[in-house]
Amino acid sequence: MAYAANTVPTNHINPISSEDNKRDEERQEDSVLDLKDVPVLTPEQEKKLWRKIDMRIVPILSLMYLLAFIDRSNIGNAKLEGLVVQLDLTGNRFNIALIMFIIPYCLFECPANLVLKAFRPSRQVWLPGINFVWGIIMTLMAFVKTYPQLVGVRICLGVAEAGLFPGVVYYLTLWYPRHMLQYRIGLFFGAATIAGAFSGLLAFGISYMGGIDGLEAWSWIFMLEGLATMVAAIFAFFGKCSTLLVDFPDTAKFLTPEERAFIVWRKKYDNSSVGEEERFASRHVWAAFKDWQVWLHIPVYISIVGPLYGITLFLPTIIQSFGYNIPVSQLLTVPPYVAATFTLLAFAHYSDKLKIRSPFILAGLTMCLIGFSMNISTAPSGVKYFGTFFIVMGSYAALPGVISWLGNNLSGQYKRGVGMPLQMCIGNFSGVAAAVIYRSQDSPRFILGHGVELMFVGIGFIFVPIVMFIYKRINAQRDTVERLATERGEKMQYSVQELRELGDRAPDFRYTL
Repeated sequence: MAYAANTVPTNHINPISSEDNKRDEERQEDSVLDLKDVPVLTPEQEKKLWRKIDMRIVPILSLMYLLAFIDRSNIGNAKLEGLVVQLDLTGNRFNIALIMFIIPYCLFECPANLVLKAFRPSRQVWLPGINFVWGIIMTLMAFVKTYPQLVGVRICLGVAEAGLFPGVVYYLTLWYPRHMLQYRIGLFFGAATIAGAFSGLLAFGISYMGGIDGLEAWSWIFMLEGLATMVAAIFAFFGKCSTLLVDFPDTAKFLTPEERAFIVWRKKYDNSSVGEEERFASRHVWAAFKDWQVWLHIPVYISIVGPLYGITLFLPTIIQSFGYNIPVSQLLTVPPYVAATFTLLAFAHYSDKLKIRSPFILAGLTMCLIGFSMNISTAPSGVKYFGTFFIVMGSYAALPGVISWLGNNLSGQYKRGVGMPLQMCIGNFSGVAAAVIYRSQDSPRFILGHGVELMFVGIGFIFVPIVMFIYKRINAQRDTVERLATERGEKMQYSVQELRELGDRAPDFRYTL
């Protein structure tokens, strides 16, 4: 996992010669070809263009993810409405049902992302298609009668939902420059925090439907929320209004030819002076697997997603352990998610504005540390409930930064398309641990659960500074090489194609901290 190889080889630095001048001329011609049809926009015009894109693609993606997060996490609300009793989920059966969603979800994330690049997101029914499939599965979950049936349906749900989150994150990296990315991921992922609030409110309202047509309240939770997901998928596929899901920038019909040219150029030259590698080759896949960044970012991802899974699945149970009845417990899950939504958007806005990721990730970890420490203690219930605000805010606000950080620092569409879901695929296995550590016999303190979550947070406090140090060192090395070359009147002997293939290892690439 050495990173020294990321510096510029000295054999590519030579004094200026006629061959260098020829190479520079070729590079300038290549740039002219790329720039000739690109309009020049004022800052206000560019801002208006990005706002136009935001309004077109973010709302439908956010709606999809809001429903996805409700569908995966509503089992926590259903637990309080009789699911455990009716299906005889004694012992660790409920926890196993949670695990059986997470395992297939993790295994299918990376393959699903490669499919997205092969298929167009909208009309080849990939994103709307998987949306519709898991809506059907969620609706069918209302009719399960036994524990094995519940496990089987949860497995199917995990497979169906696997392609959405990594697919949408990758899709957004194809539209937005890297220092505009976290805010858009924040808007999209903010749907998850809103889903947490909606889930509690919906469960509270739907609980009064228990007994209608012979169905328990938990069945109505699954059915109505599954039907809503199916309607959204149909809307995304067939809708003709302004929120219809569109494809990639170069084929987006809602943009003028000049706007398409500007977006494609802006994204292509976002992190490289010669443009990003866009052609598929198997070496891009292997490059992602061999890149030290991916493997060091996985523990960072685990440190946030482990607490996020734990608090998402068990917040209703944790709050009920404070002594509240079921309806009040459902309602008390809402305020932490509302607070998390505002925190998430604030983190995303300032992270993009300052063009840094790591300090905001550390801030989220600190909030999780405070929250879990309050809940593992013997403090009064009111203090512990206040602690859940810190946990929800910290985990949800930090996750878009974790995802954006790796996405910003992997150059090459296919390398990024493999590296990001690989991070999520392996990192999401921490959700398996989070699904089994909150045991009913540990109520009300949940020492095991909160203790393991504190361990995850500790992992983050170790690996985030390590990644920061390595990035700063490589950036400094490249700055030094570039400065010395300039002082000596030397030129880098790389062709345009070589620089594109080097991607984030190119001498002109600088890592985002």
